[in-house]
Amino acid sequence: MENEELKVKSEKRNFLKEKSLLFSIDIVHLYKKLAENKEFVMSKQMLRSGTAAGALIREAEFAQSKADFINKLSIALKEANETQYWLELLFKTNFLNTELFHLHTKQNDELISMLTASIKTSKQKLNR
Repeated sequence: MENEELKVKSEKRNFLKEKSLLFSIDIVHLYKKLAENKEFVMSKQMLRSGTAAGALIREAEFAQSKADFINKLSIALKEANETQYWLELLFKTNFLNTELFHLHTKQNDELISMLTASIKTSKQKLNR
């Protein structure tokens, strides 16, 4: 029975991990596009925060404790929120068109929702 549980757990897809990697890739592509248009300052900030969330989610996989896991995901959530700020600023200063803004905002909102749910669930498990 124990081996079956381990097998199921190892085969379980980590949607948060997958989503954050895909979002990071899209952010890198967006950064390259913005850099071609000679926008370097805001786009660099967006690149940093947009890829940091994924890196923190990966770090959380090997957290030293449940509290450490929650802390890393909480920081990832802050980075995703910061990314939203940079996307909004790039849009409102006409560096991002409506289509790109909505696409990346939707992806980021999904990531924020997943992080929020994971943090909430982890906190509930911690307090049991």
